[in-house]
Amino acid sequence: MPKPITHLLYLHGFRSSPQSTKARMVAAHVQAHHPALHWWCPQLPPSPAEAARLIQQGTADWPRESMAVMGSSLGGFYARWLALHTGCRAVLLNPAVHPARDLARHVGQQTSWHDPNERFDFSPAHVRELATLEADVERLADTQPATEQTQFAVIAKGDEVLDWHEMLGFCAGGQVRLLEGSDHAISEFAEHLEAVMHFLDPI
Repeated sequence: MPKPITHLLYLHGFRSSPQSTKARMVAAHVQAHHPALHWWCPQLPPSPAEAARLIQQGTADWPRESMAVMGSSLGGFYARWLALHTGCRAVLLNPAVHPARDLARHVGQQTSWHDPNERFDFSPAHVRELATLEADVERLADTQPATEQTQFAVIAKGDEVLDWHEMLGFCAGGQVRLLEGSDHAISEFAEHLEAVMHFLDPI
């Protein structure tokens, strides 16, 4: 029987931040209902390699059997990567499956969704870093398949950014809540938050 979650990491998507609607919604739920839960939602750097190091260093002393990670879009890809490296439980929300391929078209100067004055450069080197992480995920996933006890995904058929068929394959083995419509942001996420938290069974 899995232990209740004591530590929870939330990872936002590309161009997003801890101010995203879903991140703030989960943070508010944790504060209201699970105040003893250790919550961390960092601002991720544009560099995937740096993001991976930040995530690994920030969770290095977390208990593997009672930690979990939740991620949306690119953050969902990072969440799967971390779960494969630690064995922790993961919640994937419309996760990116082939981020190197999909984000290659976004090379150049970008702005943050939540602060248009905040700009950053997304470079070809960053795409190569994503490709390296993708290879790592594929290698580990072959020997560590997800199970219904270790992974829960919310996937929207109406996602206007990512292919839900690819996401479904990426999340194979775990529990999947497949939405007939919705969108990339999962705008009605509040309706699914209870199921997500029930999967995590936090303290």
